[in-house]
Amino acid sequence: MALLTGAPRGTKDVIPAQVYKWQYLEDTLRRCARDFGFTEIRFPTFEHTELFLRGVGDTTDVVQKEMYTFQDKGGRSITLRPEGTASVVRSVLENSLYAAGLPLKVWYMAPNYRYEKPQAGRLREHHQFGVESLGSASATADAEVIGLADTFLSRLGIQTVALRINSIGCPKCRPGYHEALRAYFNTHEEKLCPTCHERLERNPLRVLDCKDEGCRGVAKDAPHTTDHLCTECAEHFEKLKSCLSAMGIVYTVDTRIVRGLDYYTKTVFEFVTDCIGAQGTVCGGGRYDGLVEALGGPSTPGLGFGSGLERLLMVMEASGVEIPKPDGCALFVAAIGERAQSEATLLVHKLRRAGVAAEQDTMGRSLKAQMKYADRIGARYCAVLGDDELDAGEVKIKDMTTGTAEPCALSVEAIASYIKQK
Repeated sequence: MALLTGAPRGTKDVIPAQVYKWQYLEDTLRRCARDFGFTEIRFPTFEHTELFLRGVGDTTDVVQKEMYTFQDKGGRSITLRPEGTASVVRSVLENSLYAAGLPLKVWYMAPNYRYEKPQAGRLREHHQFGVESLGSASATADAEVIGLADTFLSRLGIQTVALRINSIGCPKCRPGYHEALRAYFNTHEEKLCPTCHERLERNPLRVLDCKDEGCRGVAKDAPHTTDHLCTECAEHFEKLKSCLSAMGIVYTVDTRIVRGLDYYTKTVFEFVTDCIGAQGTVCGGGRYDGLVEALGGPSTPGLGFGSGLERLLMVMEASGVEIPKPDGCALFVAAIGERAQSEATLLVHKLRRAGVAAEQDTMGRSLKAQMKYADRIGARYCAVLGDDELDAGEVKIKDMTTGTAEPCALSVEAIASYIKQK
């Protein structure tokens, strides 16, 4: 019978043989976030569409082209979450989390949904690790968040990344920069794509982020953001660079980094690599000092980053990182005969409750086939249980690597102690 249908385009199964890699990555990220004082937050998979229109920005590709938006049965416009920051801020405001004191530092690990062309490391359903720090306007907070990203990349063994930073100004100095951009792009208007013609008036910063080759070519010689910063933004950027240098974090100033979402202000940054083909972003983020207010909260500075798990795993593989496989079956109990099968079922159950990863045959295999199965699942030890062993109250435990066997009392306590001591 033919398979009814495959997984939707842009989605991917994580099968049992691959899950341990994800678990290793997730555990490393959790520990790193904990070490930096961040606590976990969880939020819904879908939100009211207005949250992303106001939070992400209606001039972004995410909102204009990539959101999964639909009407629910109550006629409400609902969107599958395309990014995590807006959801975090909404949750913080709704649950008054800021009342416990600032800064508020949270992390999340969750799927996001964007309708875009699937490619390596970028799926329509992709999983993201993100952190958000709310409350501090200081450049030291920027350095802390970048330091967290630098640390988890190092712990994962990823050495083929480079940090690039930029400042895109604030509401005070950005209008002047926008005018400089418009003046420049207007002289090259015939080379811009139709979408960027619209962006030019509403938000010329988005032209710098366009993926169209013609627009990218024109953007290479566009005015630099750092040449139009106000005194406050310039001092903030210099302080950030000083902090990073003091922390021993190597960086490059890249004035073409603007990030793809409208809420960013001042600091933006990306960790990039070329080890998986064309240069790609492994982790990116920045400051969003006006987002909380835009979503109806008090004026509260904030910043954060996001990093795709699929892409991190790709980079780890390309970098030759060896992900340790977890321990599997510790003891396989092979049974001969109905009496032994019944006793094996009870023994395996009790061993599992005692914290021993034990297995038995449930397929009615012969003893020879049971031993082959034990080898196939990677059992460290094997014990054969038959009438003789039951009558003697003793079983031999075989080391599947060396082939040696040692006698052991046929009791849960004795077998569990033997396995745990090895």
